[in-house]
Amino acid sequence: MNKNSKIYVAGHRGLVGSAIVKNLISKGYTNIITRTHKELDLINQKSVEEFFEKEKPEYVILAAAKVGGIVANNTYRADFIYENLQIQNNVIHQSYVHKVKKLLFLGSTCIYPKEAPQPMSEDSLLTSPLEYTNEPYAIAKIAGIKMCESYNIQYGTNFISVMPTNLYGPNDNFDLETSHVLPALIRKIHLGKCLESVKWEELSVKKDENWELIKQDLNKNPIKCVKCYELGAKKEDKIITGKSSKQEILDVLEEYGIRLHNTEFVTPNTNSNKVQIEIWGSGNPRREFLYSEDMADACVFLLKNIDFKDILNTECLTHTAKNEVRNTHINIGTGKDISIKELAELIKNIIGFKGELYFNIEKPDGTMKKLTDVSKLNSLGWKYKMNLESGIKEMYKWYLQ
Repeated sequence: MNKNSKIYVAGHRGLVGSAIVKNLISKGYTNIITRTHKELDLINQKSVEEFFEKEKPEYVILAAAKVGGIVANNTYRADFIYENLQIQNNVIHQSYVHKVKKLLFLGSTCIYPKEAPQPMSEDSLLTSPLEYTNEPYAIAKIAGIKMCESYNIQYGTNFISVMPTNLYGPNDNFDLETSHVLPALIRKIHLGKCLESVKWEELSVKKDENWELIKQDLNKNPIKCVKCYELGAKKEDKIITGKSSKQEILDVLEEYGIRLHNTEFVTPNTNSNKVQIEIWGSGNPRREFLYSEDMADACVFLLKNIDFKDILNTECLTHTAKNEVRNTHINIGTGKDISIKELAELIKNIIGFKGELYFNIEKPDGTMKKLTDVSKLNSLGWKYKMNLESGIKEMYKWYLQ
């Protein structure tokens, strides 16, 4: 891959796509093609065909996908399987038709069974049932793996599939309703720190720096309040911003588990500013986290240095029977995990929050452990660089900008 090779990054505005573009530019690649969703609808077969015919990219990174949290995946099941299948089918097939030299397809470790042995190796794929809540999304991603694998076997293409663990970093989603656990904890604990420092007795006569920080946060990322407003007997959704009233802001923060202790008994003007952050579950589940810029570096490394034939030759690839090629995808992660409780305490210390972390054991824990086996990736010559504490510090610095 030359510095002037034509590289198309699909999904360049997302968490991973934006980091990949940044990584490519830092390494001196100058011919990077991007398109917004408005400019190119990847679900539209004809539009994708016309784009490839016109641009003729040499390399393709497929980081575009319809993504969301557990609630979104479980609610919009048809959308998740249809849109992801369409995106993959269109981009992968047109990459074959227009003789793309190499394609990198990004999936997710949700492809693995709910009860997969830990750490999860690539050989765990299709060995038992998937987690139900995100099953349609996972099946779409599995189809993408098999499509790349099948095109390589039948047509001799050079398409590689990678499955990242939980990612975090700049350009992450901090919406408290739809975000994943790490960005949600950063935002909630940040707001908690601001809330515990508000000088209520002065707020009525002058601006308070920490209350202004809360308002700025809500202006940047408004919060949808569902429970705390009623018109007569009818509840309605309301978007809370920094322009909302003090009580509206306090109510929506409490709805999302950022609360002043005993708010039902005291008023803000007399509150002692003891703040509690509610976190779902026991805090005991363990998760693995990879910094998005490390993920981008792994993608560029594989795009530049590894071909499909190299994966076939790796000692970590299992051939289940003669002439059968399976599980050629590559896990990307750190191979290290941390409990949600330890993660929350780490973020609390980084941000400087002095209040209480309350783990609500009446809420579900989910799968108790999810950790990837990264031995195949390591054998190909790549390992992560950013440790979790440093990555969270960088992410929080970006969030405050």
